[in-house]
Amino acid sequence: MPGGRKRFELDLSAFSAGAVTEYTTLVCLACIFQLFTKQMHLAPRTAYSEVKRYAPSVAELTAPRAARPFFDSDEPKAHCPYCAAASRWHARLDTYRIEGGKTTDVARRSLIKQLPKKDDQFLLIETRSDRRTIFFDWLDTLRVRLDLDSEAWLTEAARAFLERRVPKTDWRPLFAEVRAVRRSSRLAEGAERDGARLFLAPALYHEALLVQYLISRSHQHGGRTLEGRLTLAELLRRFRQGDYLPQQKIADRDQFELLEQLLDHLAGSGAVTLYHIVDRREFLERVKSVYARYAA
Repeated sequence: MPGGRKRFELDLSAFSAGAVTEYTTLVCLACIFQLFTKQMHLAPRTAYSEVKRYAPSVAELTAPRAARPFFDSDEPKAHCPYCAAASRWHARLDTYRIEGGKTTDVARRSLIKQLPKKDDQFLLIETRSDRRTIFFDWLDTLRVRLDLDSEAWLTEAARAFLERRVPKTDWRPLFAEVRAVRRSSRLAEGAERDGARLFLAPALYHEALLVQYLISRSHQHGGRTLEGRLTLAELLRRFRQGDYLPQQKIADRDQFELLEQLLDHLAGSGAVTLYHIVDRREFLERVKSVYARYAA
């Protein structure tokens, strides 16, 4: 910012990629100001004060499908789908969800202390959830981000899972220019790079297959994995043949009960606190400019 204070940059490098989920949505300020000034008959100044104080809920900020006055668009000059307002009436809200726990608590507290306090530029919202719900939220977010029409998504999904499963390992150099991910017959844990191939310990490899299956499964044709398209029965057969089920002490029962046990093992159990950091800076700037137009 020339001639002014340097803009605060949100540095998330202290967190593993799997510990932070990012959400972005757009809000139409024309819709909001029309509500306050035309339907509620508030003066522009009063409407400005009310909108400026507005604190969106976590549900509004992270919903898979945005609802008015929020909407999602990748177009740089998008129009509001509700009132057709141009992009100058839109504000972007970025939300960063950090999962609480021993691996994130120190970095999270340090980050929160650094956040600017003036004008509520950043909001901190705490919620409680359980690990299975968080796991499936993470899967849904990952599914939206991946291009399932490209073979590359299998490697990207494996990397995303490993970043979440083993956060202390820096997976970026291990996955750089990787062409194939394979199961290792030598490794008891972790991973090993050999040229353009990445070898995973059997447990990690089988869990990566399960994540890929969950992301891409369909009712009739199963899910796509590093070992091709597999039905649930075929996936479980590979888990048995690779000794993954007995190693994890997962009993051999009905296939759907087995899937439930696998999900419990993969997602974990118990409650967890989620910390949502909402960046309102662009929102506040746009609210001010929109008010100037109404006041004029």
